[in-house]
Amino acid sequence: MPIHKTEALILNRRDFRETSLITDFYSRDFGRLSGLLKGIRTEPKKFASSMEPFSLNEIVFYRSKNSGLHLVSQCDLKDNYTTLRANLSRFAMASVITEMVSALMQPEDKNEDIFNLLLSVLSEMSSNHNPEKILTIFKIKMLSLSGFKPHLDSCVSCQDKIMGSSKFSLSLGGLLCQKCCHKDLSSRAIFRGTISSILYIEKSDFRNTLNLGLNPQIKRELDLILNAFIKFHLEKDLKSERVAERLVGV
Repeated sequence: MPIHKTEALILNRRDFRETSLITDFYSRDFGRLSGLLKGIRTEPKKFASSMEPFSLNEIVFYRSKNSGLHLVSQCDLKDNYTTLRANLSRFAMASVITEMVSALMQPEDKNEDIFNLLLSVLSEMSSNHNPEKILTIFKIKMLSLSGFKPHLDSCVSCQDKIMGSSKFSLSLGGLLCQKCCHKDLSSRAIFRGTISSILYIEKSDFRNTLNLGLNPQIKRELDLILNAFIKFHLEKDLKSERVAERLVGV
């Protein structure tokens, strides 16, 4: 089996048999990976990491040719993001981030922009006083980078530039102009400020988006539309989203 080394963030982990762990990573060089760490639960000193959720590690693994489960032989901790696990609401929001990555990204589909976004978002969420805003920004940028972003530049049906009012269609994945609104009777009105905020966040560097002002009305509509859009296209709820909603109302 060929051997590889890469930086990787832990998305989730689960016990395997009596001694081992199966861990899902998002890596810089290979995208989403699943790895088996043999014996770590009985001999944790074999690995230089406690394998905590959200932590950044450098892993060495033997790549399997016959399955998507690879053998991890070394795991060295680089950043533990301890404050994310010390606060229940931040833990819940970070869990939304890792679950969304797991749900949207196909195994071993490299996307270094998404890896760098994850590093920036987890680092900022560890210290920023407004983690709810960071989570909203992450959802917009993650949808854009993964190819799932809503169509907001023009009418999703006729492709004409939208003049005046519009509605947002979950089923069609974007805005409908006035003449096309009949094509989805369940489409809903949307504030122009909400559209502008999404487009700005999609096109801007993550650090610059942190300075964007979001009034409470726009923030509520952003969260409503983003959560409904994600649920519709994944055809399921994010389990961690329900927990975060109960804790912090995101």
